[in-house]
Amino acid sequence: MMMKRYLLLTTLMLLCMFGYSQKYAVVDSEYILKKIPNYKAALEQLDKLAQLYQKDVQTKFDDVDQAYRAYQAEKVLLTESQKRSREAELQKKELDANELQRKYFGPEGVMLKKREELLKPFYDQVFSAVKELATDGGYSLILDKANNPSVMFASSKIDKSDEVLQKLGYK
Repeated sequence: MMMKRYLLLTTLMLLCMFGYSQKYAVVDSEYILKKIPNYKAALEQLDKLAQLYQKDVQTKFDDVDQAYRAYQAEKVLLTESQKRSREAELQKKELDANELQRKYFGPEGVMLKKREELLKPFYDQVFSAVKELATDGGYSLILDKANNPSVMFASSKIDKSDEVLQKLGYK
């Protein structure tokens, strides 16, 4: 009876030890990406492109606003058919401005595609380096503390961001 309890206790202890012997680490992808010079250049390129597109969209909306003000000023002098025609023109201009905005900044927009084109290679590199680190270091789990708001604290002892940078060839 005593031997069975001892055996059961030993087995449970071994299972617990194996369960707790898993290795975990964290990385900070924001920190890693900021250390890659070409990433910063890609972000700047995206920012310039966004400003250019925003200026183009703003010009369209300014044209709509200007046309609307002109219509309001002339409205009393226009016939009903002229009013309907001008209102239709205004609606078309506004729809065109909204469509341009969606084209540039919408869910399938040019900016989203350009962002993916420019930044995805960096994300893929970091992911590959993290995967290599996990395989080489025998880590069962590596969390990204930059993109995971539920990581409230991570000890610097388990932060492997600098090792990922080394695998990418940066210091």
